[in-house]
Order: sequence, then C-alpha cells, then structure tokens
Amino acid sequence: MRAAIQPTVESSMSSLFGTDGVRGVANRDLTPELAFRIGRAHGHLLSRDGRRPRVAIGRDTRVSGQMLEAACVAGLCSSGADVILLGIMPTPGVAWLVGRLQADGGAVISASHNPVQDNGIKLLNGLGFKLSDEEEEALEAFIAQADELPRPIGADLGRVESRAEEAEDLYVEHLVRSAPSRLDGLEVVLDCAHGAAWRVAPRVFEALGARATVLSARPDGININRDCGSTHPEELLMTVRQTRARLGLAFDGDADRCLASDEEGNLVDGDPMLLLFARWLRQHGRLPGDILVTTVMANFGLEEALRREGIGMVRTPVGDRYVLAEMRRRGGTLGGEQSGHIIFLDHATTGDGVLTGVILASIVHQTAEPLSRMARAMTRMPQVLVNVPVRDKSLWDKDPQIAQAVAQGQERLRERGRILVRPSGTENLVRIMLEGPDREELDRLVGEIRQVMEERLAAP
Repeated sequence: MRAAIQPTVESSMSSLFGTDGVRGVANRDLTPELAFRIGRAHGHLLSRDGRRPRVAIGRDTRVSGQMLEAACVAGLCSSGADVILLGIMPTPGVAWLVGRLQADGGAVISASHNPVQDNGIKLLNGLGFKLSDEEEEALEAFIAQADELPRPIGADLGRVESRAEEAEDLYVEHLVRSAPSRLDGLEVVLDCAHGAAWRVAPRVFEALGARATVLSARPDGININRDCGSTHPEELLMTVRQTRARLGLAFDGDADRCLASDEEGNLVDGDPMLLLFARWLRQHGRLPGDILVTTVMANFGLEEALRREGIGMVRTPVGDRYVLAEMRRRGGTLGGEQSGHIIFLDHATTGDGVLTGVILASIVHQTAEPLSRMARAMTRMPQVLVNVPVRDKSLWDKDPQIAQAVAQGQERLRERGRILVRPSGTENLVRIMLEGPDREELDRLVGEIRQVMEERLAAP
C-alpha cells in the first residue's frame, strides 16, 4: 500500500471562502456590511443571464442570525433578486427546498457546530449543491466590486416573501417519505443542540411513530451547541443509558451532521455508521459500483471492514464538498465523514443529520441485533498524530529524504496500516498521522519520520 498523501486544496480556494462558506465572529469578522456585499454579489452572479433570480434563505438559531439575514436579504434585493425567507431551517433543508421551491440559489446563515459568537454564510446553486471553487472565486471578485455592481430601481428591485411555516412542513414531509420504514414504538433519544433541528427532528420521529426523548430543544439565541449536540454528546449518552433507549442521535447547530449512541450509551461516529449504511444499501441494490466515498481522515479500520465485505473505499481531501464531488464523478450514492456528515445522494445534496438518524433508526428497528453489536463490525485502529513546525509547509513533499522516510515507514506497515502526511490549512505545520494495529510500532515510525522532517525543514 502506498503512503496516503492528501491533495492540497487551499491553493484553489478563494481567500474569503473556506471549506464551508464564509465564517467568522459575527459583527467583527462577518459583519452586516460584508453580508450585504455577499448578498449583492450572489444576486448579480445568479442574474448574469438576464433572469430575475429567486434565492431561498434559511438560518440556525444563533442570535446573530437575524442581523446577518437582514443584511444578506438587503444585498440580494439591491441586486434585483427576489428572496424566499425559510426561517430557522437545517442546512440540508434549505438545500432541498431550493429545488422544491424552484429557486435559482440558496443561502444558509449558520456556523454549524461552532460556538454562538461565530456565524457563517453558505451559498448554494439552483440544484441545492454548494458552490464550486470556481463559482466561489467568481463570486469573490464580485464581492470586491460590490459597490460598482448594477443597482436596479423601481419595479426591478427584489422582493421578499416569507414561507417559513410552509417550508418546514414540506421538509418534514420529505424526511418522512425518505424513511425506509416506520419506527412504531422505537425508543430513541434526540439531542437537537438548541439548533436548527429543534422542531424538525422531533416532528419527523413523532410522525414515524417513534417514542422520542428530546434534549436541548429550547433555543434562546445563545445556547446553540453549548454542552450539547454532536460536539458534546455526554448528556445524550447518559440519557440513553437511563431510559434504556435503543439508540440516541445527536445533531449539530445546522443539523447537517449526526452522531449516534448505541443502546449501552457508547458513542458511534461516522465511520461505523458508514459501514452499516454501505452494507445496508448494497443489500438493497442501491450502492452503485459497490463503493463508499469518504475522506483521508477515515479510520483504517473502516477500510479493512469494507474490504472484507467486498466494498471499495475512495478517499478525498477533508470536507464534505470534496466527498460530494467525488460521489457525483463516480455515480456513487453514499459518502461521508467521521464527523457525522453523511450524504445519501438519492435523497439529499448535502449531509443531512436528521435523514441520517432516520435511516439508522430504521436499520436498528428492522433488526433484532443491537447497534452496539453492529458497530463492532468495524475495529478501530490505533492512531498517532504529530504536528511538526516547519519553515515552509509547501516544501515537505518536494524533499526526497522525507519522501523516502515516509515510503519506508509504509513499507514496514504494508497492508496493516497507513501513513498520511498533509500540511495544515492555517498554520506552518505538517501533520503526520499513522494508523495500524500496534501502537508501539506507530510511535517508533512516526518518531523516525518526524526526525527526518525536522532535520530537513526545521522551523526558524
């Protein structure tokens, strides 16, 4: 097996947009002025063919959402775009509603699993997919010249319509229709992170007949993700044990990811869930090419378990956008990340936490086998990660001695493990990660590679 090298994607990204839109501290980094300029640029981008675009906007529950929504709406209307307000809505809900309401694009105001002081703006095209790198680069050019963009007047100004209640009903109905089976009598615990799923998730599980204990579903604008949700599942795990539920589900602030708890109160992350979903889809003839797409951060134990099942695994750079791009390129239907972003392309254009939870709950409900036993089909390999400060992170893969040390390490691991070397996206560091069955062997190998890297690229 060759050592895994993560493709460098930062160079293709614009400076304003990260891997998941524009993010920052609300009212300091992500200001209303910037949101207004983004709205104007987005409206202009969508109206370049002369049509009057319609843009659907949703947000999560954080206090800065209304401020940024108002600014973004003003920018869109100033460019001549009409706006459909969806209110508080999960990111995947906005993505699905773009198509359902025949909008030309979408925007989600959310910082996902980040703390309340952060916020972000994610933009979608008319098919409900996140913008490509090329589209974001074009958009950033328009943002830079937002003041010079055309300013329609009179009847050509954009208008705003609110369809929040209808939008939620439509999305709930879509999730209920997407469920593989009813969940009558299933005991489940839902942690809504005081976020965008706080109404949607309980409604969906109630409609499917489950008996749900609901946690963290009282948003007040500042408690989103605070000691709850997928980043803090401790209360979920404890509640599953106390209530003896069959499983628990934890969403993040914008409900595009889901982590689970088995019936014993043990956390189940995206890796074993992807294994269960891949096996289930193949059993039903819905896994084209028998492949699963995931990222370079997926545990090697997932790769081994899939190999035993005869299912192929394709790795991409970190980020669900790259997972989705590879899925579309290969015609795949299933992809995701260890963090719980799971994409079922037959039903959604992005990770959908509530949909993930519904499908997992259906699998648990349909079988007598407990989730704890199903999750043990994957044995998680020990992992060692070190960060090496260097003078220039772009040089590491051009040095023959570093390449030789990595290749020799992979040769010693052979098929039993893997080595991943990748530069940090934000710091002058190179990250070295090893996975394999023997922790002591991993420590020795990572030490040898680190020593060579420090000798060759010592930080000043």
